[in-house]
Parts: sequence; structure tokens; C-alpha cells
Amino acid sequence: MIDTKARYIVQPVIEKTAGAALRTGLSANQMTVLGFLTGAAAAGAVFAGWYVTGFLLLWFSGFLDAVDGTMARKTTSTKFGTVLDVSFDRLVEAGIILALAFRYPDLMWAMLLLMASILYTVTIFLTVGAVADKKTEKSFYYQPALAERTEGFILLSLMILFTEYLLFFTLLFLAVELITAFQRLYLAKKLLQEEEEA
Repeated sequence: MIDTKARYIVQPVIEKTAGAALRTGLSANQMTVLGFLTGAAAAGAVFAGWYVTGFLLLWFSGFLDAVDGTMARKTTSTKFGTVLDVSFDRLVEAGIILALAFRYPDLMWAMLLLMASILYTVTIFLTVGAVADKKTEKSFYYQPALAERTEGFILLSLMILFTEYLLFFTLLFLAVELITAFQRLYLAKKLLQEEEEA
């Protein structure tokens, strides 16, 4: 929701960074890999108990993830670049959750439920993007919903920074993902029915 409604606020900074990166010779795919490595480092920092470092690295990886998409649109986006971008995003999120799960094994059950809910929600998102005729500026239909990447980062940040309330924030994240899943199913049914009737 924040990504859809408020992206324009940070887009000028993203545009400038993307332009500077392109001038240095970096490609969008290289930026995607750099963002992934930063996100992997964030997971490693969380696993080591360096929570503030992990938090900062997570958000920097998210910024790089936004920059790579802008770089792709300024040049020539590729389908493989989309695959890298979307799959690496999920690996970063999974890495943070796994890092917390291994640090707090008594809460592993909650982390597993959260991972399952994310898996299901992302499956709906990707399936609708694949079958919908509607297109956006991205390389597939981007279905807006309650929980987009920024909301996920906010919730992951709360889990990282306030580990004394880890169960609460994990279950809150789970609830948000379930609401998002039902919202996306409803919107998908509506969108696809309209396309079939057109």
C-alpha cells in the first residue's frame, strides 16, 4: 500500500541514484545482485545479534532494490532481470525470518506460519501477474494490496529491533499477510472476471 501510494516521495532520490549508477557503468542486474548481497548481509547481522546493523542493511538493500528497477526502466529491462529481482527479494525476506528463527528456536513455529503465509501471498501475486492481461510500468501486472514490500520491511524491522516482542510482531505480520492474501484473491477474481467478460 505504501509502495503504491507514496513511492513518488522518494522517487527523485531513486532516480538520481539510478542515473549515477548507470553513469559508473553498473547494470540493473548488477544492482539487483548488490541489493541481494546487502540483504544477505543483513540476515547474517541479525543472526549474529547485531540488530541495528541488520536493520540498516535491510533498508539499504530495499533502497538498492528500488534503484535497480528504475535503472532497468531507464535502459532495457529484461525478463531475466525481473526473475532475479523478484526471487532475490523473497530470499532477503526469508533470510531475515530464518535468522530470527534460529536465534529464537522457541518461536520457530510462529516463523514457519509467517513463512507459509508469505509463500501463499506471493504465489497469488505472481500468478495474477502471469495470467492478467493488464500491464503496468513493471514487466508484469503489479497487484496492489495492504502489504507490499515497504510494509514487509517495516514489520521485519519491528521484529529485528524489538525482539522482546518478537512473537507479537511475528503474529501481527502473519495477520497482515493473511488479510493481504484474501484481498488479493478478491481483487484477482474481480479483475479476471472483467477481463473474461471484455
